[in-house]
Amino acid sequence: MSFGTLVLVGTPIGNLGDLAPRAVEVLASADLLACEDTRRTRQLLTYCGISAAGRLVSLHEHNEARRIPELLDRLARGETVAVVSDAGMPGVSDPGSRLVASAVEAGHTVTVVPGPSAAMAALVVSGLPTRSFCFEGFLPRKGRLRRELLDEIATGRRTTVLFESPYRVAATVSDLEDACGGDRRVAIVRELTKVYEEVWRGTLGEAVSRYGEIAARGTAPKGEHVIVVEGTQPSRNRPKDVCTRSGGEGPPPG
Repeated sequence: MSFGTLVLVGTPIGNLGDLAPRAVEVLASADLLACEDTRRTRQLLTYCGISAAGRLVSLHEHNEARRIPELLDRLARGETVAVVSDAGMPGVSDPGSRLVASAVEAGHTVTVVPGPSAAMAALVVSGLPTRSFCFEGFLPRKGRLRRELLDEIATGRRTTVLFESPYRVAATVSDLEDACGGDRRVAIVRELTKVYEEVWRGTLGEAVSRYGEIAARGTAPKGEHVIVVEGTQPSRNRPKDVCTRSGGEGPPPG
């Protein structure tokens, strides 16, 4: 048995000009490209002038478990397998983490070509504290776990970063207001690095009004959203602190 190399490749969250030169090199030279959506990756390769040459296989949330043995077999031949999601870093609210764990356990080299991250990009433009933060990914859509996580966000002192669908933003900011109070500061970001990039900043009370009106019109802002919520302040007398948790699928635009 040989040992191969698994490479996690960060891809643009919007502007294709953000693709790193080293990422281009890996995409051109890898023996196999495991893609969240082969159509999206093929478009990226075309932009870079790289031939797919039969190297694309799908790796998404519905097939990752059954695809792992096949990919481990390719690694065992000493090949290089690159993993790319639709946008951003594979394994962060996107497929890839289970494959990484399996490759590490099998003794293969796992490395990364860092790239754009919707969560980090939204955090740094939010205007909210960045010294300590939590990434929660997509909240559960309903139920006890959603309520528990909302309570943790309400009582935690760290800034919290969430992903959300444009169709559920209004409901999520309403739930956040119920949990945290209407005066908690929030930034809601969509289409980062794209033509219609938008960063909205205000309070949760203002967000409920704004996104409630949008929902009432029967429309949804284009693109997945990143919601950045201020942590509770010491004066609010809520001492509980929370760390990180990620989950859900990853948003293309960031």
